Amino acid sequence: MKNIFEFPNPVNEYAARLVASMVVFLTLTFQISGNEFLLVFIAYGFIARTATGPTLSPVGIIATKGLVPLLGNPTKLVPGPPKRFAQLIGLVFTSSALISYFAFDSITVTRYLIGTVGFFASLEAFLGFCAGCYVFGWLMRFGVIPQSICQSCTVDY
Repeated sequence: MKNIFEFPNPVNEYAARLVASMVVFLTLTFQISGNEFLLVFIAYGFIARTATGPTLSPVGIIATKGLVPLLGNPTKLVPGPPKRFAQLIGLVFTSSALISYFAFDSITVTRYLIGTVGFFASLEAFLGFCAGCYVFGWLMRFGVIPQSICQSCTVDY
């Protein structure tokens, strides 16, 4: 049970990009349908991935246990803490979208927030650029995030 709430370090970049691809699909589907259950599912995914990595996330499980093995188990390991930080940013945006939708009944603000999540997920999925990881690196450089959080993330400038 203790291992459930541990984020993996390192993370398979291929699995992360597949998760991001599914997030793009889910956010586009929400933009088209406006389905509130889909909105909750997207938010739950970010909660689960922030807390546990792929362990409790349906999208994470599909990527790590289904799609990566189906593709022949390609592996490119990258540090986990920046990926967790990126999931946390997604959690902030999707939680804000939930609040906007359910508390303020604002579908327009909700669509903008989910659209932002979809945009950044598409950068990861299709270009391999993790904006959250990039910000994480700068926060480490400025000393906001201690280097002890991610020794393998330390870059000399």
